[in-house]
Amino acid sequence: MEYMAKLRHLQASPQKVRLVADMIRGKDVEEAAIILKHTKKRAAGPLEKLLKSAVANAENRDENVDVDDLYVKEVFVDGGPAMKRIWFTTMGRAYRKLKRQSHVTIKLDTRPEGDDRGRRN
Repeated sequence: MEYMAKLRHLQASPQKVRLVADMIRGKDVEEAAIILKHTKKRAAGPLEKLLKSAVANAENRDENVDVDDLYVKEVFVDGGPAMKRIWFTTMGRAYRKLKRQSHVTIKLDTRPEGDDRGRRN
């Protein structure tokens, strides 16, 4: 069964968030949490919180789900709305700055029987 959590309006550009999301795709939940905890990128903190939320959704939705069997099936980052700001410079000039936002979705699932990909021996 598939469990999902969404994070909307994260104040970081989708390009930077995708760098962190690519690190946890296909990993076990426990391993993904360790990776996010020790990553220095700013987007790792909100993604770690989102991963914990997805695990909590799984436990709340299905009481007999084993958290050790869950893995990150899908992670995708979409662009959100961009805030347009003005940056004033010398000689009366002004430039437009786009402060980009991201929408992140994490989907967790249990591994099929006999599929040991991503597991440590």
